[in-house]
Amino acid sequence: MTSATPPAPSPALPAAVRRGYGLGSVATGSFGTVPGLLLLPYLTDRLGVPAAAAGVIVFAPKAWDVVLNPVAGRISDRSTHPDGRRRPFLIRAGLLLAAAFALLFLGPTAPQWLAAGWVAVVYLACATAYSFFQVPYVAMPAEITDDYDERTRLMTWRVAILALAILVSGGASPAIRDAFGPVWGYRVVGFFVATLIALGAYGAWRGTRAAPVRTGVATSATFGDQLRIIRSDRPFRLLLTTFVLQALATGAMLAGVDYVARWIIGTPLSATLLFVCFVAPALVVTPLWQRFGTARDKKVGYVVASLLLGGGALVLVLLRSLPEGVVYACVAVVGVGYAGAQMFPLAMLADVASRTEEARTRVGLYTGVWTAGETLGLALGPAAYAVVLALGGYVSSTGSTVPQSDSALTAIALGFSLVPAALVALSFLSLRAFPLSPPPASTARRS
Repeated sequence: MTSATPPAPSPALPAAVRRGYGLGSVATGSFGTVPGLLLLPYLTDRLGVPAAAAGVIVFAPKAWDVVLNPVAGRISDRSTHPDGRRRPFLIRAGLLLAAAFALLFLGPTAPQWLAAGWVAVVYLACATAYSFFQVPYVAMPAEITDDYDERTRLMTWRVAILALAILVSGGASPAIRDAFGPVWGYRVVGFFVATLIALGAYGAWRGTRAAPVRTGVATSATFGDQLRIIRSDRPFRLLLTTFVLQALATGAMLAGVDYVARWIIGTPLSATLLFVCFVAPALVVTPLWQRFGTARDKKVGYVVASLLLGGGALVLVLLRSLPEGVVYACVAVVGVGYAGAQMFPLAMLADVASRTEEARTRVGLYTGVWTAGETLGLALGPAAYAVVLALGGYVSSTGSTVPQSDSALTAIALGFSLVPAALVALSFLSLRAFPLSPPPASTARRS
């Protein structure tokens, strides 16, 4: 029998559990960032793969995850491991992901077809391992606590550590690549990021060993039946649509950082500075977003964060004529919005996936579908950016500097600004319709 009433509020989580759970973001942040930042330039400007083909290589392994993630969620839902049905996946899949990522940039650079094939196959292996890490990881908050506001606090830790991981991995990787040169630079980046992934996976596995787990009774519904139920779940569908569109937007911006830095700004370390401006604000504003969401509600916070995310990108339409300092300032505004646009939907997902006893029987499936959508968005972002480059006539190379046409420079700028802004604007249609309300004050635990 399905209960429409949320369970009694849970006690506050220990700070050690919050921190331990957040450490998993070191793995998700590193893997979610560096390929989106450097894999497309590696293919086009190191291996000489045409932009359109490079976009397909970047997208295809992620598209595989769209199919695999719900399966991974279903498998973790049915796990009966004595250490918990989610935690064992963190260490096993996390270490496999680290090993695969170390191989990503170690392949041949010629002939071109073999080099591109190596990247496609190894990136597929990375995506497969990541699916079995990410899905159980994202499922955990709905089972760690039943408290509406405690989930926001848990996501505050996750997003703050995520921002730090993105800052370290994404900010350092271009500098490492440039410091070691075209031959060894990408290879060293591969080992560097693999180390971060392994540390994050171990930290999350170790740090959540004392976390309370609240699970529903396993459902007897078939996998297909559960997918149909989730598809008909309007709050989940609206929240997922909003998040996927915004993931696509941020994926396009990340893919454009290296191109904007080299071809439009053109100053030393500009790629690193752009990335720092995008990510660093989250270290400061994430606790402020948490307080705002507690005081005004998560949906209101998500709307405000989305306005900043899209508004900052829209101003960058003038990228080619803006002073360098103004470009960095606009990217920082985007970063402020990005922090909230990560924290609020993840906290809202846990609310949706555990609002009834019936929903709690398929938390893993919910998060599998969710991460499939997120993966699709983050994969389509670089692919969309590659299409814009191809339409603008961007010329690929094998390491030498090839002059780009005015139309190619315009494509670099618009793919970084107008395309993300339009996607964020589109996401407001589904966000505005999201209906789930916070629980009454009498059932919410006061902090």
